[in-house]
Amino acid sequence: MKAALAGPGGELLHQARRATGRERGPEAVVAGILDFAAELRAYGADRFGEPARAAGVAVPGIVDAEQGVAVYAANLGWRDVPLRALLAERLGSVPVALGHDVRTGGLAEGRIGAGRGADRFLFVPLGTGIAGAIGIDGRVEAGAHGFAGEIGHVVVRPGGIACPCGQRGCLERFASASAVSQAWAQACGDPAADAADCAKAVESGDARALAVWQDAVDALADGLVAALTLLDPRVLIIGGGLAEAGETLFTPLRDAVRRRVTFQKLPEIVPAALGDTAGCLGAGLMAWDLLAAAATASGTTATTSTTATPPEVTT
Repeated sequence: MKAALAGPGGELLHQARRATGRERGPEAVVAGILDFAAELRAYGADRFGEPARAAGVAVPGIVDAEQGVAVYAANLGWRDVPLRALLAERLGSVPVALGHDVRTGGLAEGRIGAGRGADRFLFVPLGTGIAGAIGIDGRVEAGAHGFAGEIGHVVVRPGGIACPCGQRGCLERFASASAVSQAWAQACGDPAADAADCAKAVESGDARALAVWQDAVDALADGLVAALTLLDPRVLIIGGGLAEAGETLFTPLRDAVRRRVTFQKLPEIVPAALGDTAGCLGAGLMAWDLLAAAATASGTTATTSTTATPPEVTT
């Protein structure tokens, strides 16, 4: 879990981390979030002279942001957790915003990170899986049912590797960091090898690594071109562990996307700027948005007191 106190412009005033404790069960994870948030609020009151006036929390899985419910998270083992209400109660009835971890990170990248100033962007983190955040005029589109942006489950290799979602050939089965790790471990014969090792081998000119890497880049380009055909983003932001390879990824990826576009407008393809702080920053921005909306409704102006962003749970 990552947590922070954030100012109105997304500035980080304090950061903290702790383990989720998921090995102790879903109830323990929820209790840990509530405790962590309360401790952060107390720290803010002591350090800055007043407690945080709003909170934001980002969680993985299926999220009903409107109702404030963490619907389902396989890695954490929870279902239908009324997280917004639980946090509001624990923090003394302050307003609480709940969001999906990738969309929340995308919000931060769009407003204060790599997509700053862009009216349309697509944020795609390449980690254990692949997801996406669709940015439109400073907000992130959740979709009618909260599933917008799930680019990792676009089928790019029909009939290919089975995916836990029930389909075969999903993008994340070929181009996520975990997929590259698995393919490289098999190719080099080292079960402990991962995507970072593959990137280093690519840089040294290893033919096996080049083949694994190019397969992943081609699959990723296929998925991204499908997305940009539908969404027409001005900026395409790539983040997550695989993006840490830098130009080892971005140079062939830009080339692969360029070769595939025909009538589409080629977006700027850039690395994410905020790293693993994006989720916390996005949660803070959601919290400030709550205060701004309340101030607008009441005809007043939101002040710049510290806003807490309780734990962004990333597992």
